[in-house]
Amino acid sequence: MCGIAGTIGRGLTGRKAWESACSIQSHRGPDGFGEWQGGVGGRHVALAHQRLSILDLSEAGSQPMIHRQTGSILVFNGEIYNFVELRAELEVDGVHFDGHSDTEVLLRGLEYWGIKATLPKLNGMWAFAWVDQRNRNIHLSRDRTGEKPLYYAVRGQRMYFSSELKTMLTMLDEPQSLNPRVILEFLEFGLLDISHKTMFNGIDLLTPGVILTVGLDSPELQYTESPYWVCSQEIRDGIGFPAFVDQLRDVFFRSVRYRLRSDVPVGILLSGGLDSSSIAGAAKYIGADNLKLLSAVSDDARFDESPFIDSVVRHLDWEVTKVRLNQRPEEIFEHMEQATWFMDAPISSFSYIAHYLLMREARNQGITVILSGQGADELLCGYRKYLGFYVQGLLRDRHFARASTVMAQFLHNRTIINQFNWAEAKRYLPAILRSRSDHTYGPALNEISTIRVGLDKKASLNDRQLLDLTSLSVPTLNHTEDRMSMAWSREIRLPFLDPQMIEMLITAPAEYKLNNGWTKYSLRCAMEPFLPAEIVWRKDKKGFINPQGEWLKNELHDDILGRYFHEDAYIFRLGFMNRRALLELYRKYVAQEPEKGTIYFREIFNPLGLEIWLRRYSPFISGLA
Repeated sequence: MCGIAGTIGRGLTGRKAWESACSIQSHRGPDGFGEWQGGVGGRHVALAHQRLSILDLSEAGSQPMIHRQTGSILVFNGEIYNFVELRAELEVDGVHFDGHSDTEVLLRGLEYWGIKATLPKLNGMWAFAWVDQRNRNIHLSRDRTGEKPLYYAVRGQRMYFSSELKTMLTMLDEPQSLNPRVILEFLEFGLLDISHKTMFNGIDLLTPGVILTVGLDSPELQYTESPYWVCSQEIRDGIGFPAFVDQLRDVFFRSVRYRLRSDVPVGILLSGGLDSSSIAGAAKYIGADNLKLLSAVSDDARFDESPFIDSVVRHLDWEVTKVRLNQRPEEIFEHMEQATWFMDAPISSFSYIAHYLLMREARNQGITVILSGQGADELLCGYRKYLGFYVQGLLRDRHFARASTVMAQFLHNRTIINQFNWAEAKRYLPAILRSRSDHTYGPALNEISTIRVGLDKKASLNDRQLLDLTSLSVPTLNHTEDRMSMAWSREIRLPFLDPQMIEMLITAPAEYKLNNGWTKYSLRCAMEPFLPAEIVWRKDKKGFINPQGEWLKNELHDDILGRYFHEDAYIFRLGFMNRRALLELYRKYVAQEPEKGTIYFREIFNPLGLEIWLRRYSPFISGLA
């Protein structure tokens, strides 16, 4: 896990802006810095790398890494988990290695197999730039689901790329204009990285699963994109459920085994829910040792997961470090401003701050690599919305009996329906049904249409899961996991986003995921022999939660009005929000009873998050510097 940056142009890169850009993302790689500059074809290429040492801690793993025979150069951020197997495959064919890093395996694989044959072989997370000296090209690539970020921008005859947005803004060395459509998507849904567009016009994210190739001999700067991975959407209904459960268990255990490979201390975030407990259970079963379990707990019984965490650690006979994240309201805004800087984007929940502080504790505990359960809800239909989408699709296709049976099972089991919250669920309705008379958006956003996050007319449940994987939910989660962990130079690994797990679960029949009144049904069955029953068949779902809704109404109310929603706030000056309408909506929200009402907390929090981001990034924004 590291940071990379680079430029491709006709002349030398401005040294001052280049050095500042490399420094601004140094938190991504505190263990070493390297750079390379030179002419390739008719262009000048500059590459930089900040190293967080995970595999092969020696100098043999340093970057930029240069192939001695061909002169090709690689800067790489991420991990190739199956590097051991790929190395063995290359060695059989006579390929020689100097060190033991996954970076060298990637470089030699690219040289030996070529990029189009290499990328489908990789099981990992990555963003890299590879200068192919023989063919006078430079290739940029990200992993299949975008766990690792890679921004790029073109200005005239020069291309820039970097791991972080603030790095890109520093390289460009002048304020940039904002993209109002992306800002609206954040305000409306709290989502990030929905597409390749960013908060700034002309700065894009490389699409996951794609290779961007720049020809270094071309008279004009030209680049092309070609996909190397597209997730299958064809339902696999030829395998019976018992065989599917066995296969799922095997694939999941292998995924965890791969992600435990490390030359530095490894830990697991244990929340007490099914997903993180399954990772811990799999790690215990495959014989992992010297792992550290890290859990966030609270003194408030409404939000404390300690009973479930204790149940898991007793069952596995492991120890756990409990971190009390009882954020004091007076510290919230300081933490929020710090986390916003590292996020490269506004934040839409106090849970992001909890994650930020938990990663700080991981550093204090000496844990460099951390496994997390993100992605399981999207692949196994763990969220409440998926039951709604499933029933909606059954009714649309006139499967009335099946829809009735599914609803009856969940009503009887009381696992999802009793947790329904209208304020949260209304965002999945068509926009015309979500419109409010007290519309809060300002003139800069009023003429922009927004995306739809509900179920499209002809879409299946599996189609909607794939949309979450590629556009809606997982990109936001990946963005957050990467930025909050790298703020403290920690590496997050996500076993549920293993490519074989994705292909298997996205294409599985819906009833393998939603069945008998349970979400994540196949995973529960797969893990039943390895975890306590109260974890496997747990009915409630919490995750990173805190009393954020009540803080907005009470402890933070006056500060929000006085410090962030005053008349000179950027959100009002730039025309993103209508102040009078927002304040009236806030007044109504404060009057709502806890966990009741039609106003979702993010309708207040998202404008707050945007205002804090605008302030932190104002030097980079044209018209505000």
